[in-house]
Amino acid sequence: MAIAAAITVPLTTPTRRPSLSSISANPIRFSSPITPQSKNLKFAKQCPKFSISAASSMKVEAPQNTSFLDRKETGFVHFVKYHGLGNDFILVDNRDTTEPKVTPDKAAKLCDRNFGIGADGVIFAMPGVNGTDYTMRIFNSDGSEPEMCGNGIRCLAKFIAELENSHGKRSFTIHTGAGLIVPEIQDDGKVRVDMGEPILKASDVPTKLPPNRDQSAVKSRLDVDGRAWNVTCVSMGNPHCVTFGTEQSQDLQVDELNLAEIGPKFEHHVMFPARTNTEFVQVFSPTHLKMRVWERGAGETLACGTGACAVVVAAVLEGLAARQRCTVDLPGGPLDIEWSEKDNHIYMTGPAEVVFYGSVPL
Repeated sequence: MAIAAAITVPLTTPTRRPSLSSISANPIRFSSPITPQSKNLKFAKQCPKFSISAASSMKVEAPQNTSFLDRKETGFVHFVKYHGLGNDFILVDNRDTTEPKVTPDKAAKLCDRNFGIGADGVIFAMPGVNGTDYTMRIFNSDGSEPEMCGNGIRCLAKFIAELENSHGKRSFTIHTGAGLIVPEIQDDGKVRVDMGEPILKASDVPTKLPPNRDQSAVKSRLDVDGRAWNVTCVSMGNPHCVTFGTEQSQDLQVDELNLAEIGPKFEHHVMFPARTNTEFVQVFSPTHLKMRVWERGAGETLACGTGACAVVVAAVLEGLAARQRCTVDLPGGPLDIEWSEKDNHIYMTGPAEVVFYGSVPL
């Protein structure tokens, strides 16, 4: 698979970007418009273009005066790669059709970190429905389609702002498989997202664990690999299983867990008919939590926005956190989560950054 990509140095260094050597088996074209901005480097149209072949030869061409995303080469899909705290996505402008321009199988290949672009998923900015501004669809790195993605929707909001060439504070209404989501770009560049109300009814999460608090499964016993875990089940439009420890110990040290071994056993547990995302949480204080996540269809990732929201809800339900603004530390960085008592909605605030621009042949 040949990949043509325009590379920019990101505002924050992504943790898991593949090196050129990891994809050198295929011919690659790179064009890197770069300009210094204070201590960082960012994309600019009025800069020299560098073309680097697989043999690492370089030539400097004339500056580009047109937007990369306005290119219309037949047989290519243009994209921008973004990351939200290291949870990375391939963003595709799909506003001209209601069908994704990339199939699930192709998306899985593009997400491959050795033979593709490398990402946790492919996100499509599609026409809005029922009066919304846009529709969001996403294919995971295994080709499956989740209902929504918290870090992904922040990236989508920044992508839409770029497509519309809008600046400053701006909000969008976005139709997703989890319902209406409203992200708002803040003056500082972060994105605050109204994630709606958490779903706590066990059968709607869904989980087969019997309800033990009203209709919810809170601090329920789940047997996994010979150990009895305490779990609370929450849906943010997608299913989450949150655990703060086992029946023997609630003092979970998340950095000591082997998620690659235990994560799939939660994801595919018989108690979760639609599979589940799983968050393992360490409590520092009622307003400071730390989590690692095993995502359904993607494995361990550096961040999960819906997961951070579910963690705060579970912590409140188990009496471990106050119902106020809470910092959730993820491997990729912190998210600010608030479960509002005023409207019962969850509000998530965090960054979304460009990694690079590129084109891939269909």
